[in-house]
Amino acid sequence: MGLSPVDKLVSATKPSHQETIPNNINPTPASAGSFNPHCPHGLAKTQNAISTGLKVASAKDNGAIWAIANKMTSDVVAYDRVRESTDRAASILDTGIAAGESIMELLNEMKSKALAATQTGISTSSLAALAADFAQLRDQVTSIGANAVFDGANMIAGTPNNAVALGDSAGGNTITVNGASLALGGATVTVTATSALTDATAASTALGLVNDSINNLGTQLATWGAGAKRLEVHRTFIGKLQDALNNGIGAIADADLSKESAKLQALQAKQQLGVQALSIANTSPGSALSLFR
Repeated sequence: MGLSPVDKLVSATKPSHQETIPNNINPTPASAGSFNPHCPHGLAKTQNAISTGLKVASAKDNGAIWAIANKMTSDVVAYDRVRESTDRAASILDTGIAAGESIMELLNEMKSKALAATQTGISTSSLAALAADFAQLRDQVTSIGANAVFDGANMIAGTPNNAVALGDSAGGNTITVNGASLALGGATVTVTATSALTDATAASTALGLVNDSINNLGTQLATWGAGAKRLEVHRTFIGKLQDALNNGIGAIADADLSKESAKLQALQAKQQLGVQALSIANTSPGSALSLFR
């Protein structure tokens, strides 16, 4: 008895004993990377941005931006040294000012002693007491001058040091506040080491020297006060400049972590979908062919 037309069709579609139907149209499944060659690179770049906090972490990421950010970072570090230099200069100057103010107090007391000694008819014992006090105050000026030292610098010594601060990150300029000798018998403190209140005439001479010293020292302290203000302004400016540089570095080199996190999640989801799509693509042909076995 012959085969019906349906039986003939089924028989024709069945494989012979010599044929092997593959159960997978793609014997070696492709990876998500081959499905989307850009995904692994983008994923690694985003992960690096999140881990480092930088969107430009090396010259390979963006050479021009990296070079700019590196120069700005170098300047920020250099300005730390400028600030330290300014602090040192300010401390030297503060020491000099403190010493000058102490000497001014001594001169004011010396003035009262010398003035009292110029009185007509003052007793010998009173004059001797005033003279002793005057001498002690005078010698204390020398003691203050010897001890007004900060980090090896003395702005009021016989040969005074200057307070010098770096002016910029390149070291191209400086801010200098000149020292001034406050030693006895100098241009500022004109009272000499031998000034004494031996009698009314000597007292009058000493009084004149003390008055000159007070005027000179007042002018010098005013100059130093202005210098201290300048150093303070400079230090404040350096701090603001560093803040501006850090903000600039952040703007061009720092990663937006919220944005990068969202991007990472999207890339990971995309990669997972790619793997699933390949898995379906690799298994579906085998499922279809199994119907004809």
